[in-house]
Amino acid sequence: MGTYNNLQEVRMKESPFLNLELFAQVESDFEARQYRILAGLQSYETCFRNNRIYPYLSDLLGLYQTLKDIGNKLEDLRKKFPKKIKNIDLVNKTIEHEVVFLDSSDLGLVEKLIEWSLPHIKKVIHEGATIHEYVEEKISVEHVGIVPNYRDEGYFFLPDIASSKLKLFQFEVSIFKSAEDQYRSLKTRHLKSLQIGRARMSPNSIKLQLIREQKELPNPATYHFDTELDFSFKETIFPVAKRKLMQTIFN
Repeated sequence: MGTYNNLQEVRMKESPFLNLELFAQVESDFEARQYRILAGLQSYETCFRNNRIYPYLSDLLGLYQTLKDIGNKLEDLRKKFPKKIKNIDLVNKTIEHEVVFLDSSDLGLVEKLIEWSLPHIKKVIHEGATIHEYVEEKISVEHVGIVPNYRDEGYFFLPDIASSKLKLFQFEVSIFKSAEDQYRSLKTRHLKSLQIGRARMSPNSIKLQLIREQKELPNPATYHFDTELDFSFKETIFPVAKRKLMQTIFN
């Protein structure tokens, strides 16, 4: 029963609409769990159709991968269970076996629920990924001035069309290592916002002004984003731009 215990003990970032508890101890209300999963997925679809991507897409991707990993472990566990003879074909001289996996037990239902849910989750992930790709295509980024050799710190300017603001951020790239790999993360700090629509400063003028105001970065890597999308800044524009900035810095 180790895999079932692992399912109960797994801890992941709490999803706003779905969590792993729905997939544990399902013996008494299997159909009710299916309806709750579909209702949760419908909430994700609503977010995506309203062009709200984060944290919903990353949460759903995490849930999908976790369930897939658990399903694979359950399949490995199934292979280790004893087998019994199901049918003997005297004509073809073959013996058909079946695994004694206690499919009527809660563990078997957990496996069944995971197998049922994965295609539904994958379909909704595809919807969110399509919106993400569209937003990424509609956001452009350019270097401001000369790009220094050191690009792990600097500034970026990102328009928030919905509020008619150009938001200025300071960024810093951090690298941390795990047992298997190393990862990069992007720390950001909002500096200030400028009104869009009045006499506009050029990106280079904004950069020079920040250099005068922020003495710790005399030669910063600086990037200017442009978009006409008026989607949610916090849930869509900002996280997609951060991802695009990381790609730009390290490509």
